[in-house]
Amino acid sequence: MTRALSIAHLSAIQLSPPTLIETAAKAGLDAVGLRLIKVTPDSPGYPLWQDAQMMRETKSALRHTGLSVNDIEFVKVTKETTAESLLPFFDCGADLGAKTAILAPYDDDLSRLADTITALSEAAQVRGIGVVLEFFPWTSVPDLQTCWQVVQTAGDDVGLLVDSLHFDRSGSSLELLAQIPAARMPFLHLCDAPVQDSYTTEELLHTARGERFAPGDGQIDLAAFVKVAPNVPIGLEIPRPTALDPEGYAKAFADFAAKTRALLKEVSPA
Repeated sequence: MTRALSIAHLSAIQLSPPTLIETAAKAGLDAVGLRLIKVTPDSPGYPLWQDAQMMRETKSALRHTGLSVNDIEFVKVTKETTAESLLPFFDCGADLGAKTAILAPYDDDLSRLADTITALSEAAQVRGIGVVLEFFPWTSVPDLQTCWQVVQTAGDDVGLLVDSLHFDRSGSSLELLAQIPAARMPFLHLCDAPVQDSYTTEELLHTARGERFAPGDGQIDLAAFVKVAPNVPIGLEIPRPTALDPEGYAKAFADFAAKTRALLKEVSPA
C-alpha cells in the first residue's frame, strides 16, 4: 500500500495555509501540516480561529483539492501551559479535520510536563484529535528514550513524533524505535542532513529550522531508520534557506516526494 505523504508547514512557512494546500496538491501530496501557533520571533504562525476569512479560504482549498490536514502545530508545553488556554487551537484543528496536534517539551520538570500533556490529550481527545510529543536535542526531552518515558507517564492515548533529523542528532536507538508500539506513532517526520560527530546548539537549531535536505541528499542513514520505524504516514519537514514562490515550492515538494518514494521502494521493494 502506498504510504501517505504530507508536507510540514515549516517546509514553506511563508505560504499561508490555503496557498500551502494548493501548492501541496500540485506536487501530488496527500495532506499538509499547518502551523497555527507562532514558534519563533522570525517565523509566522497562522491562528485561523482569529482570521475568519483565511479559515474559509483554507477549508475551501481542502475541499477542492481533496487534501486533508494531517497535523496542527505546535504547542510549546511550559510550566504555565493549560488545556483551557489551548481550546481555541484544538477547536480549530477539529474544524479542519486534523488528526493530530504536535506538542513540544519546554518544561524541565518531566513529571509536571507529563501531567500537562495528560490534560492536553484529554482536551484534544474530546475533539477527535490525538496529541504527540516531539523530542528535540536542545530541550528537556532530548532523545527518543526520554520522550518514550514521558509519553508512557502521560497516558495510553498520548503518542510521540519521531523526526529523522532529531533522532539522528540525539544519538537515539534504532533498537528502541523498533520496540515502541506503532499505535503510539501515528506519523513520522522525514528529512536528510549532513552528519557530524557532534553539534553545537546553534548548529542544531540552524539545521532544524532552516536548512534540511530531501531524503538521499544528506548523510543520515534513512534506510535503517525507515526499516525499523512503523509503516505510518510520513510528514516531510524540509525547510531550505531560500524562500520560493508557490510554483517553486510545488517543484521542490514534488522533488521531496519523489525522493521519499524512491527511498521507500528501496527499503521495501514489494
